[in-house]
Amino acid sequence: MALFPTAFPALALAHFVALLSPGPDFFLLMGFAIRYRLRGSAGLCAGIAAGNAFYILIVIIGASALRHFTALFSAIELLGAIYLLWIGWHLLHSRAQALSVDETRQPCPSLRKQFLLGLGSALLNPKNALFYLALMTALLGPDVTLLQQSVSGVWMVMVVLMWDLAVVSLIGLPAVQQRLSQSVWWIERVAGAVLMAFGMWILWSMLRNLLRI
Repeated sequence: MALFPTAFPALALAHFVALLSPGPDFFLLMGFAIRYRLRGSAGLCAGIAAGNAFYILIVIIGASALRHFTALFSAIELLGAIYLLWIGWHLLHSRAQALSVDETRQPCPSLRKQFLLGLGSALLNPKNALFYLALMTALLGPDVTLLQQSVSGVWMVMVVLMWDLAVVSLIGLPAVQQRLSQSVWWIERVAGAVLMAFGMWILWSMLRNLLRI
Protein backbone atom coordinates (compact mmCIF):
# COMPACT_ATOMS: atom_id res chain seq x y z
CA MET A 1 0.00 0.00 0.00
CA ALA A 2 1.40 3.41 -1.00
CA LEU A 3 2.10 5.75 1.91
CA PHE A 4 1.32 8.88 -0.11
CA PRO A 5 -1.75 9.24 -2.36
CA THR A 6 -1.25 9.68 -6.10
CA ALA A 7 -2.46 13.28 -5.92
CA PHE A 8 -0.13 14.19 -3.02
CA PRO A 9 2.15 16.50 -5.11
CA ALA A 10 -0.89 18.51 -6.24
CA LEU A 11 -2.23 18.59 -2.68
CA ALA A 12 1.09 19.78 -1.25
CA LEU A 13 1.49 22.45 -3.93
CA ALA A 14 -2.07 23.78 -3.54
CA HIS A 15 -1.69 23.86 0.23
CA PHE A 16 1.61 25.75 0.13
CA VAL A 17 0.33 28.27 -2.42
CA ALA A 18 -2.60 28.94 -0.09
CA LEU A 19 -0.13 29.65 2.75
CA LEU A 20 1.49 32.37 0.61
CA SER A 21 -1.81 34.26 0.51
CA PRO A 22 -1.99 36.53 3.59
CA GLY A 23 -5.01 35.88 5.78
CA PRO A 24 -6.08 36.62 9.36
CA ASP A 25 -3.51 34.20 10.82
CA PHE A 26 -0.69 35.93 8.94
CA PHE A 27 -1.58 39.40 10.15
CA LEU A 28 -2.01 38.15 13.71
CA LEU A 29 1.45 36.59 13.53
CA MET A 30 2.94 39.74 12.08
CA GLY A 31 1.41 41.88 14.81
CA PHE A 32 2.98 39.68 17.49
CA ALA A 33 6.31 38.86 15.84
CA ILE A 34 7.11 42.50 15.17
CA ARG A 35 7.19 43.18 18.90
CA TYR A 36 7.83 39.84 20.59
CA ARG A 37 9.97 37.98 18.02
CA LEU A 38 10.10 34.17 17.93
CA ARG A 39 10.18 33.87 21.73
CA GLY A 40 6.82 35.61 22.03
CA SER A 41 5.22 34.12 18.90
CA ALA A 42 6.23 30.44 18.83
CA GLY A 43 3.17 29.49 20.90
CA LEU A 44 1.01 31.40 18.45
CA CYS A 45 2.43 29.30 15.59
CA ALA A 46 1.75 26.10 17.54
CA GLY A 47 -1.83 27.19 18.24
CA ILE A 48 -2.51 27.98 14.58
CA ALA A 49 -1.07 24.60 13.55
CA ALA A 50 -3.24 22.86 16.18
CA GLY A 51 -6.34 24.60 14.84
CA ASN A 52 -5.52 23.45 11.32
CA ALA A 53 -4.92 19.92 12.64
CA PHE A 54 -8.37 19.92 14.24
CA TYR A 55 -10.12 20.74 10.97
CA ILE A 56 -8.06 18.19 9.06
CA LEU A 57 -9.04 15.56 11.63
CA ILE A 58 -12.69 16.51 11.29
CA VAL A 59 -12.45 16.19 7.50
CA ILE A 60 -10.85 12.75 7.81
CA ILE A 61 -13.47 11.56 10.31
CA GLY A 62 -16.52 12.73 8.40
CA ALA A 63 -15.95 14.74 5.24
CA SER A 64 -19.37 14.08 3.79
CA ALA A 65 -21.22 15.02 6.99
CA LEU A 66 -19.48 18.39 7.20
CA ARG A 67 -21.21 19.60 4.07
CA HIS A 68 -24.55 19.59 5.89
CA PHE A 69 -23.46 21.49 9.04
CA THR A 70 -24.56 24.89 7.73
CA ALA A 71 -25.70 26.12 11.16
CA LEU A 72 -22.32 25.18 12.67
CA PHE A 73 -20.45 27.08 9.99
CA SER A 74 -22.67 30.10 10.50
CA ALA A 75 -21.91 30.05 14.22
CA ILE A 76 -18.18 29.73 13.51
CA GLU A 77 -18.38 32.62 11.06
CA LEU A 78 -20.06 34.87 13.63
CA LEU A 79 -17.63 33.96 16.41
CA GLY A 80 -14.72 34.34 14.02
CA ALA A 81 -15.81 37.82 12.98
CA ILE A 82 -16.14 38.91 16.61
CA TYR A 83 -12.76 37.37 17.44
CA LEU A 84 -11.02 39.18 14.57
CA LEU A 85 -12.64 42.47 15.55
CA TRP A 86 -11.49 41.98 19.14
CA ILE A 87 -7.86 41.22 18.25
CA GLY A 88 -7.81 43.95 15.60
CA TRP A 89 -9.16 46.51 18.07
CA HIS A 90 -6.33 45.80 20.51
CA LEU A 91 -3.66 45.97 17.81
CA LEU A 92 -5.22 49.11 16.37
CA HIS A 93 -4.74 50.84 19.73
CA SER A 94 -1.05 49.97 19.96
CA ARG A 95 0.92 52.65 21.77
CA ALA A 96 3.48 54.67 19.82
CA GLN A 97 6.69 53.47 21.45
CA ALA A 98 10.05 52.38 20.08
CA LEU A 99 10.79 48.66 19.87
CA SER A 100 13.34 47.34 22.35
CA VAL A 101 16.09 45.71 20.28
CA ASP A 102 17.34 43.91 23.39
CA GLU A 103 15.13 40.80 23.43
CA THR A 104 15.82 40.08 27.10
CA ARG A 105 14.18 43.35 28.10
CA GLN A 106 11.10 42.89 25.96
CA PRO A 107 8.27 41.25 27.96
CA CYS A 108 6.10 38.85 26.01
CA PRO A 109 2.80 37.02 26.52
CA SER A 110 2.87 33.62 28.22
CA LEU A 111 3.17 30.52 26.06
CA ARG A 112 -0.34 29.51 27.10
CA LYS A 113 -1.80 32.84 25.99
CA GLN A 114 0.07 32.68 22.70
CA PHE A 115 -1.20 29.15 22.03
CA LEU A 116 -4.82 29.99 22.85
CA LEU A 117 -4.76 33.10 20.65
CA GLY A 118 -3.35 31.10 17.72
CA LEU A 119 -5.78 28.25 18.30
CA GLY A 120 -8.73 30.64 18.42
CA SER A 121 -7.60 32.39 15.24
CA ALA A 122 -7.44 29.10 13.33
CA LEU A 123 -10.60 27.52 14.75
CA LEU A 124 -12.75 30.61 14.34
CA ASN A 125 -11.84 30.98 10.68
CA PRO A 126 -14.46 28.92 8.79
CA LYS A 127 -12.42 29.20 5.62
CA ASN A 128 -9.90 26.78 7.15
CA ALA A 129 -12.59 24.12 7.49
CA LEU A 130 -13.94 24.71 3.98
CA PHE A 131 -10.44 24.83 2.50
CA TYR A 132 -9.39 21.47 3.92
CA LEU A 133 -12.75 19.95 3.09
CA ALA A 134 -12.41 20.99 -0.55
CA LEU A 135 -8.71 20.18 -0.76
CA MET A 136 -8.80 16.70 0.74
CA THR A 137 -12.03 15.55 -0.88
CA ALA A 138 -11.56 17.04 -4.36
CA LEU A 139 -7.85 16.33 -4.85
CA LEU A 140 -7.43 13.04 -3.00
CA GLY A 141 -10.58 11.46 -4.41
CA PRO A 142 -12.84 8.73 -3.02
CA ASP A 143 -10.26 5.91 -3.22
CA VAL A 144 -7.77 7.46 -0.78
CA THR A 145 -7.02 5.32 2.28
CA LEU A 146 -7.17 6.40 5.93
CA LEU A 147 -3.39 6.05 6.17
CA GLN A 148 -2.86 8.25 3.12
CA GLN A 149 -5.27 10.87 4.51
CA SER A 150 -3.44 10.82 7.84
CA VAL A 151 -0.01 11.17 6.25
CA SER A 152 -1.25 14.06 4.08
CA GLY A 153 -2.80 15.71 7.13
CA VAL A 154 0.39 15.45 9.20
CA TRP A 155 2.36 16.88 6.27
CA MET A 156 0.07 19.91 5.96
CA VAL A 157 0.08 20.61 9.71
CA MET A 158 3.89 20.47 9.81
CA VAL A 159 4.14 22.76 6.78
CA VAL A 160 1.82 25.29 8.48
CA LEU A 161 3.93 25.16 11.66
CA MET A 162 7.29 25.42 9.87
CA TRP A 163 6.09 28.23 7.60
CA ASP A 164 4.72 30.29 10.47
CA LEU A 165 7.88 29.76 12.52
CA ALA A 166 9.97 30.83 9.50
CA VAL A 167 7.89 34.02 9.12
CA VAL A 168 8.22 35.06 12.77
CA SER A 169 11.92 34.11 12.77
CA LEU A 170 12.52 36.35 9.76
CA ILE A 171 10.70 39.26 11.37
CA GLY A 172 12.71 38.66 14.56
CA LEU A 173 16.12 38.98 12.89
CA PRO A 174 18.19 41.82 14.43
CA ALA A 175 18.62 43.55 11.06
CA VAL A 176 14.86 43.50 10.44
CA GLN A 177 14.17 44.61 14.01
CA GLN A 178 16.53 47.56 13.62
CA ARG A 179 14.67 48.72 10.54
CA LEU A 180 11.29 48.32 12.21
CA SER A 181 12.19 49.62 15.67
CA GLN A 182 10.65 53.06 15.15
CA SER A 183 7.57 51.94 13.22
CA VAL A 184 6.39 48.94 15.23
CA TRP A 185 3.28 50.74 16.48
CA TRP A 186 2.35 51.70 12.91
CA ILE A 187 2.76 48.13 11.65
CA GLU A 188 0.70 46.79 14.56
CA ARG A 189 -2.06 49.28 13.80
CA VAL A 190 -2.06 48.31 10.12
CA ALA A 191 -2.28 44.63 11.10
CA GLY A 192 -5.12 45.49 13.47
CA ALA A 193 -6.99 47.40 10.77
CA VAL A 194 -6.62 44.47 8.35
CA LEU A 195 -7.93 42.00 10.95
CA MET A 196 -10.90 44.26 11.68
CA ALA A 197 -11.55 44.52 7.94
CA PHE A 198 -11.63 40.70 7.73
CA GLY A 199 -14.10 40.63 10.61
CA MET A 200 -16.38 43.26 9.11
CA TRP A 201 -16.25 41.55 5.72
CA ILE A 202 -17.40 38.27 7.32
CA LEU A 203 -20.28 40.06 9.09
CA TRP A 204 -21.28 41.81 5.87
CA SER A 205 -21.24 38.51 3.94
CA MET A 206 -23.41 36.87 6.59
CA LEU A 207 -25.87 39.78 6.54
CA ARG A 208 -26.04 39.71 2.74
CA ASN A 209 -26.73 35.97 2.76
CA LEU A 210 -29.50 36.43 5.34
CA LEU A 211 -31.15 39.12 3.22
CA ARG A 212 -31.20 36.75 0.25
CA ILE A 213 -33.15 34.12 2.21
